Amino acid sequence: MLPADGRLTHDLLPDDRQPKDECGVFGVFAPGEDVATLTYFGLYALQHRGQESAGIATSNGEKILVYKDMGLVSQVFDEGNLKTLQGHMAVGHTRYSTTGASHWVNAQPTLGPRPDGTIALAHNGNLVNTLELLELLHERQGSAKIGELKQGNTTDTAIVTALLNHDGSLEENLKDLMGRIRGAYCFVLMNEKTLYAARDPQGIRPLVLGRLSNGWVVASETAALDICGASFVREVAPGELIAIDEDGLRCEQVLEPARKSCVFEYVYLSRPDTNLNGRSVNEPRIEMGRELAREHPVDADLVIPTPESGTPAAIGYAQESGIPYGQGMVKNAYVGRTFIQPTQTLRQLGIRLKLNPLREVIEGKRLVVIDDSIVRGNTQRAVVRMLREAGASEVHVRISSPPVKWPCYYGIDFADRAQLIANGLDTEEICRSIGADSLGYISFDGMVRATAQQPNQLCSACFTGEYPIPLPAPDSEGRELLGMADKEIQK
Repeated sequence: MLPADGRLTHDLLPDDRQPKDECGVFGVFAPGEDVATLTYFGLYALQHRGQESAGIATSNGEKILVYKDMGLVSQVFDEGNLKTLQGHMAVGHTRYSTTGASHWVNAQPTLGPRPDGTIALAHNGNLVNTLELLELLHERQGSAKIGELKQGNTTDTAIVTALLNHDGSLEENLKDLMGRIRGAYCFVLMNEKTLYAARDPQGIRPLVLGRLSNGWVVASETAALDICGASFVREVAPGELIAIDEDGLRCEQVLEPARKSCVFEYVYLSRPDTNLNGRSVNEPRIEMGRELAREHPVDADLVIPTPESGTPAAIGYAQESGIPYGQGMVKNAYVGRTFIQPTQTLRQLGIRLKLNPLREVIEGKRLVVIDDSIVRGNTQRAVVRMLREAGASEVHVRISSPPVKWPCYYGIDFADRAQLIANGLDTEEICRSIGADSLGYISFDGMVRATAQQPNQLCSACFTGEYPIPLPAPDSEGRELLGMADKEIQK
């Protein structure tokens, strides 16, 4: 049980309850290969899933080495530090914070002791029963371990890593913990001898298995398999545990699947060249654009995307409507996604830095501007203003997802409800707020049809408020238990 005075809960109370974006994970077991460089390329392909920090851990069968730092993958790693990461097995991670602030100590993979060695763990997702896990950790290891967490790594990943330091084999510990955890998780971890991958029973976040000529790869998206030359084998099944060692690959269905894949992976999060459930993500995004054209037609001269997130849907809208498609804005490829910048100020600055209108294309034109979503409204407001300043005669905004009205507790950077523009305003009011001539969202049913998935197998809580994994009471939310340590770090 927790201390009677309740200090554990109080001392870990946060000052920031806003969920952040998710992460990318990668693991490889390939004797004879340069696994650190393979992991580097895999993380490079997953950079869109997290831009705060990156890390790689390797094992040569006897010891684990790790290198991680703040920044993009290309900023963290170079030829010199990759050469120090020797071994035949590796775990990699590129991060955007969900629990725990954006500090070096929260970069992954996390390292932790075990009775029989060391573990390195990378996590994509967000847990919702962190308080229960902290209670379990206190029962097993006492208040000293809680104190260590407060002074160091403050992520839910750190709690899981600490809980895996328990009697019995790592594999048995992991299976036991899978039964105790609630929330979205894709774990890629290893000890000195074995690489593991585990996915929550809802399969909210993607995780795939690939084959090398002399080994195996697990990754968040198939795009990471492509870049390192691995062939796609299959998804890691929801609730499945995979172990890979010198004897080969072993699979066990630990928990009964109850699939609820995140629909926002289709809308925005995954790369368009990634395959989800046997289909390229680019296809449903184009179909969402076609559906938008059917549901919200407009008399206009040109269809343009908000690059790059609106491009597939804009192509679909142009195809269905017959309105020509054009490039009306240029994106600076070296500026990160504004959607996952860590502060509101940086989001607004990032919008100005990354988009610039092509006056000769849009001047005097009636434009249909396609984007994937409106969260806070900052991007659309800035885009409409820029297009009008560049001479557009009309700006009609079309969005290839329904209004986002609810926060995500499973690892996406949505604001709290008070900051979601669609939570307080209807469509006409949002249209006036962003300065557009008209605004149209795809219907919920239209979006789901475009994914070609069964509605009951998708998590769409950000649009409907129906959460597939029960949430704890507000004073027990896992993300609300770790902020005090972050405040201490910032001092």
